[in-house]
Amino acid sequence: MSRRRYGLAAAAAGAVLVLAATGCTAGGSGSSSAGSGGRPVLTFLTFETPNLDAKYWDAAIARASAKVPGVKIKKLVAPSADRNGYVKQLAASGQLPDLMISVNPDGLAQSGKLTAWSAADLADYVSPNANPIGGKIYQLPYNTQPTPLVYYNKDLFAKAGITATPATYQQFLDDCAKLKSKSIDPIIVGGGGKDTFADGYPDIAAVGTDVYRARPNWLAERRSGKRSFTDPAFVGALKKVQDLAAKGYIDKSGLSRDYAATEQAFRDGKGAMYPMGSWFAASADAKKPGFGVGVFPWPSDDGKTVVPAYTGGGMSVSSTAPDVPLAKKWAKAFMEDKANLDASVRADGSIIAIRGYTPPAGMGPVYRATDALYQDAAKRHALVNSFTVETGDTGLVPGVSDRLWAGTADLISGRTTADELAKNLDTEWAKDTK
Repeated sequence: MSRRRYGLAAAAAGAVLVLAATGCTAGGSGSSSAGSGGRPVLTFLTFETPNLDAKYWDAAIARASAKVPGVKIKKLVAPSADRNGYVKQLAASGQLPDLMISVNPDGLAQSGKLTAWSAADLADYVSPNANPIGGKIYQLPYNTQPTPLVYYNKDLFAKAGITATPATYQQFLDDCAKLKSKSIDPIIVGGGGKDTFADGYPDIAAVGTDVYRARPNWLAERRSGKRSFTDPAFVGALKKVQDLAAKGYIDKSGLSRDYAATEQAFRDGKGAMYPMGSWFAASADAKKPGFGVGVFPWPSDDGKTVVPAYTGGGMSVSSTAPDVPLAKKWAKAFMEDKANLDASVRADGSIIAIRGYTPPAGMGPVYRATDALYQDAAKRHALVNSFTVETGDTGLVPGVSDRLWAGTADLISGRTTADELAKNLDTEWAKDTK
């Protein structure tokens, strides 16, 4: 899972304090800038998930270091899924890591804390201009992740008499009704504990089909003041989620589940459909559930394909790293190493966005189906940004996504309405941009 995460977790704050208390240097400007023998020590912030565990990171670091001798890497691990909030706390305390992966550069770049990648650095990347901030790129755009797609339990579909995946939104609703009539929860979501974001995938999907398809630059227009969350199209997308919950098609009890428990609920057959990022494909292939897993894009009203996707997720380099050129060289070695990319594909279902790359042989059926769906959408020019996942000049202002996840929990629980949530988002946006 190499998702972008949101919110300021208490756990992250605690971790900052631990670093300070133990004298464990986490930032490029700290005392770890020179190791034994004068070799630079670069701190590298990673994160661990069920897909990307400590073994994965250690092996990838070793491969990159073998290509760039003369540097020592000190691995750091974000204490929660909210690595964006964690990094900002580290930066505020003068402990910004020298290297960071899959961290939203928004805010850090504008304050001069990151170094930009040059056109030459990005020459081999498929989308070299992805997620610009002031016209510059601060994160290597090394992979694409459709977010979300709808993964489904083939056995439960068959039990409900569903013989084909829905092409239109009405067919999707009809299938939800069939599943519900068989006492099967149609849609699984999460949102518990630190993983509040896990309730938001239906939001992202509905905004993709109902807002971004017609206005691909909607969020950029929102940033410029031309749009608001109370626009009818955006409210309409939220109302779809509200209606799904009101009809009992979204499992409300899932709001207490964290991310890992949400995936496990799908694996345990507690629901038929699991809106999730493409990284689930790797998990489904590596640890096969006791049923067949299929995948389809969240349907649009007229049946035309729309696939929200994000390209980015790579390495950023601190402008205060003890040796910035060396740090950039190591970062590119890490991101462009074939074995590292293959490992990312196998572990996290990555769709690599570096020219000339081909996935390793023997990938499983869920990954192949996911990749085929994405490639088909790309050929149809049916890709749109993933709402809340996008970064840079077209991303959400910091903090708003947290309010969205909290509001979505209320929306699904019936404690608020789409209109009220939209108004609240505009209010919070105004506060955050003062």
